[in-house]
Amino acid sequence: MFNIFKKKKEKKTLSADDLKKMIEPYRIKAWIPKVIEEVSDRTSSKFSGTPVLKENETWPNCAFCSQPMQLFLQISSSHLPEEANKPFGEGFFQVFYCTNTYKKCEAECKAFLPFSKSTLIRVLKFEEPLDKNEIISPVRETFPEKRIIGWKEKDDYPNWEELEELGCLLSDEQSDVLDELGYPLSRDKLSGWPCWVQGIEYPDCPECGKRMDFVFQIDSYDNIPYMFGDAGCSHTFQCKTHKDKIAIAWACC
Repeated sequence: MFNIFKKKKEKKTLSADDLKKMIEPYRIKAWIPKVIEEVSDRTSSKFSGTPVLKENETWPNCAFCSQPMQLFLQISSSHLPEEANKPFGEGFFQVFYCTNTYKKCEAECKAFLPFSKSTLIRVLKFEEPLDKNEIISPVRETFPEKRIIGWKEKDDYPNWEELEELGCLLSDEQSDVLDELGYPLSRDKLSGWPCWVQGIEYPDCPECGKRMDFVFQIDSYDNIPYMFGDAGCSHTFQCKTHKDKIAIAWACC
């Protein structure tokens, strides 16, 4: 006889640990910068401030408005944890970005796309002749300097779309749990997985056409008081083969 009072089996909910076991093959390390707000020497790793320049080089100007660009980021590979494996090679990784609103350089140059002429992303090699003179930033309304004093190691995982591209298809519930866990990590970080705003947007190297590697994420209003579009997030990339091909791009909601 059918028992109408028999309890229904409760639906088992997916735990965070269950999901992490499933996507474990795609876990990689990200490095979160620890900062203090202070003026540092030019060779320090930092957000804003005065950068290392080439010998006899003037402060980099925007190719559109000819005004000095903000230094968003400088990282010396010698200041990275050994486990970070120097993702951009040996030297100073630098990101310059024009914030000139009078000329609307960001919009006119489509700075949300890679290789915009209102940006400069490069690695200065340690062996290059470097300028040793003291300089003062010529940037108007320069951002407060934050020196990077260390790095916090964290696990990071790709979003559902990138997992699908890698051959790992998530259900809606699994995708929701991944999102609740906060992966991919937002805010500023070295390595890890890009926290895409709209979709997967790795640029291709203009030299060889291959997909470029993710290096660093600069998020709106984290360590730099700047918003990319409408609460957007920017990412820097470098070609694994052609190390001089480096770009920044961003997207917003």
